[in-house]
Amino acid sequence: MSYNVCFLVFLSCLLLLGVTFATNMEQTTIVIDVTRQIAEIDENFVCATLDWWPPEKCNYDQCPWGYASLINLNLSSPLLAKAIQGLCNIYHKPYSHSNRLYAETSLDCCLAFKTLRIRIGGSLQDQVIYDVGDLKTPCTQFKKSDDGLFGFSEGCLYMERWDELNRFFHATGAIVTFGLNALYGREKLRGNAWGGEWDHTNTQDFMNYTVSKGYAIDSWEFGNELSGSGIGASVSVELYGNDLIVLKDVIKNVYKSSRTKPLLLAPGGFYEEKWYSELFRLSGPGVLDVMTHHIYNLGPGNDPKLVSRILDPKYLSGSVTGLFKNVERTIQEHGPWASAWVGEAGGAFNSGGREVSETFINSFWYLDQFGMSSMHNTKVYCRQALVGGFYGLLEKETALLWHRLMGKGVLGIQTNASEYLRTYVHCSKGRAGITILLINLSKQTTFTVGVSNGVKVVLQAESTKRRSFSETTKSKVSWVGKKASDGYLNREEYHLSPKDGDLRSKIMMLNGNPLEPTVTGDIPKLEPVRYSVKSPVYINPLTISFIVLPTFDAPACS
Repeated sequence: MSYNVCFLVFLSCLLLLGVTFATNMEQTTIVIDVTRQIAEIDENFVCATLDWWPPEKCNYDQCPWGYASLINLNLSSPLLAKAIQGLCNIYHKPYSHSNRLYAETSLDCCLAFKTLRIRIGGSLQDQVIYDVGDLKTPCTQFKKSDDGLFGFSEGCLYMERWDELNRFFHATGAIVTFGLNALYGREKLRGNAWGGEWDHTNTQDFMNYTVSKGYAIDSWEFGNELSGSGIGASVSVELYGNDLIVLKDVIKNVYKSSRTKPLLLAPGGFYEEKWYSELFRLSGPGVLDVMTHHIYNLGPGNDPKLVSRILDPKYLSGSVTGLFKNVERTIQEHGPWASAWVGEAGGAFNSGGREVSETFINSFWYLDQFGMSSMHNTKVYCRQALVGGFYGLLEKETALLWHRLMGKGVLGIQTNASEYLRTYVHCSKGRAGITILLINLSKQTTFTVGVSNGVKVVLQAESTKRRSFSETTKSKVSWVGKKASDGYLNREEYHLSPKDGDLRSKIMMLNGNPLEPTVTGDIPKLEPVRYSVKSPVYINPLTISFIVLPTFDAPACS
């Protein structure tokens, strides 16, 4: 074989491994504070929503919801069942070294997503009537209506459908949050304001039916985007606070014979400091268990700036970092008994951005949101939506990797990296060590990353001085395989990139391999590549990487 042919074969192998040859190479070091956790997330942090939108829901001459609604979703679909199998428990193969126990991860899928949270709700939530008990109005399906909120009439949740949904939730092990109608019995006032007392009878009858059937509901959420100025409709904080007291009593009475009682969540709106603070004061201590807020910080789905905003680190930080800090402070000062959840977040509102929200590029925004919110004690993050619109989650392997690799404990870091390298560190999930999430928003720079625990450099960054081609490639590929040559002294890497380098591709590559369903519809295994801890880490332009260091000594993670 000629030299040129050998060279081309070798180069092809490197490209499959995700090695790119960027214009710039930048060396950076991450110093991790291993002495304490700065924040903690819930064990089941990853959450996805199911919405009420009927097929007639359209934005910008596009109607992307189809049969993805709670009222018409095909719960027996093999594709749906196969897709949700990816969010499952982690299996670990233990091994020991120097009297310490470590574990090598196996990411084979199990039979259900086990611990995925599902939040049922959305814009039409406050127009849903539950077909149980003595109703004051007929219970019919949603219809287009100029007089209704968001262009639709009131709709009905038939108990037969509720039974079907709960069989599905039970079979998949979902942890369910149900969003309740907070406008029932009220009347419309001026503008988008609604007044009058909330009629809790339909909710109470619905809860009684749910308990009588033995259906497990983790939490009940009151209202959707009615807080502050509201979206479409609003309710004053004085009424809302009183309603929460009433609802808390309803939950206590309905579940008085139950060993566990569901949490009470509210208000499921856009954060306004004064309104949220007053809600705690008016409802009183111990009433509200979780304060929920929504995020659509990228703008409308038809905004031509969506892509540039996702790739702009200043925009990503500037639009929400203060929000997470303020929500955390509001809880600390006014409701320390409660916790914070992002109850709904889709990036771009109005069903998402076509050929953006459902493609690889949106993963930059999505995982960065996970990382930033975690640093401020956000316990749960609900993505809009599991299916439907242009932002369905079913093909987002990013969520699967976070769910499997990132543990509850969040660690503080210092870094000299460019703002284009977004860095987040957690204790690893279900095993020793740490997991680092690295998001490279740069179009031209490859980062070589070193890691220190503040005392010593555990992972040495590659020198950025000019090196020969053979030296550069040798340090990258010498440890590829199931095991590093140093045995237990290895790390695991998961490098995500778009197929063919197209940021709007709907196919994600993991370590150079396409993540596509098998011929039987199964989700492919999410296998890492393993390297010696002595070899440098490379983060290529416009890629996302999870780096697992199972032997990293972090006392805060013990």
